[in-house]
Amino acid sequence: MPEAKVSLVAGGAGFIGSHLCEELLRRGHRVVAVDSLISGRRSNLEGSTFRRHRNRFTFLERDILKPLRVDADFVFNFASPASPPHYQRHSIYTLRTGSEGTLRLLSLARDRGARFLQASTSEVYGDPAVHPQPESYWGNVNPAGLRSCYDEAKRYGEALCMEFWRKEGVDVRVVRIFNTYGPRLDPDDGRVVSNYIRQALRGEPLTVYGDGRQTRSFQYVSDLVAGVCAVMFAPDLAGEIFNVGNPGEFTVLRAARLIRRLTGSRSPVVFRPLPSDDPSRRRPDISKIRRRLGWAPKVPFEEGLRRTIDWYRRHEVRD
Repeated sequence: MPEAKVSLVAGGAGFIGSHLCEELLRRGHRVVAVDSLISGRRSNLEGSTFRRHRNRFTFLERDILKPLRVDADFVFNFASPASPPHYQRHSIYTLRTGSEGTLRLLSLARDRGARFLQASTSEVYGDPAVHPQPESYWGNVNPAGLRSCYDEAKRYGEALCMEFWRKEGVDVRVVRIFNTYGPRLDPDDGRVVSNYIRQALRGEPLTVYGDGRQTRSFQYVSDLVAGVCAVMFAPDLAGEIFNVGNPGEFTVLRAARLIRRLTGSRSPVVFRPLPSDDPSRRRPDISKIRRRLGWAPKVPFEEGLRRTIDWYRRHEVRD
């Protein structure tokens, strides 16, 4: 029997990283999750999949800003605070993780001959002037705004990846991830779905920023993980960038009302001033990944919300 492939998941105790670790274990990989626990949680790694495959799973509480030695075949870089409250609270750390940390992981991949996947973000498009956003769009980002610590770190990370591909021969792939939700999303994450579910279950007012007409495209976490794996494990994709998101587009006010209905909440909707640099529109053009890899999201927004609300009720928030 051939030896199991080794996948290193930086940020493996995070919301998305932990779901990715589970999928890799189900695929028969040996998985090494690395996380500083700045925003990740050990409890994300305690489910039945991790217990069932504990002989193939290793967790290292480690900061990728420090030297790391793992003999990996695949390196997934999901190491970064990803929610506005987290990355604004740890802004310099976020910048360093996206730059120095990505450099360390790329160097590890080069030295081990590993394939590398960079978890980038739709935030590289900023407040887009092109809609929907294709991978060829260069974006409209404020480099000095409150969100720039995250946006620019991810943009720089992409640039590093491309240079390691061009100059060092590393097989790198980049996924630009659009708004993702699902079980294990921190209720204090500060993003639309987590905010509204938490507020609805606690009977608090649902806070809509601005007039609520700004749009987002929400994808369920299992769809994202399937897209990430499709990009990483397909042959001959070195240097390629793919949007991974759900092209269904919802206003944030519609999302708030839908969550209120699904939770049975009587919480009122209240309006607050729009935060600085908050994008007015966000929707992925996924024609490239659909055409090249046959990937498309499968979980409808309402069904994904039902699953997420049920998890919050059982694990995080009580109504």
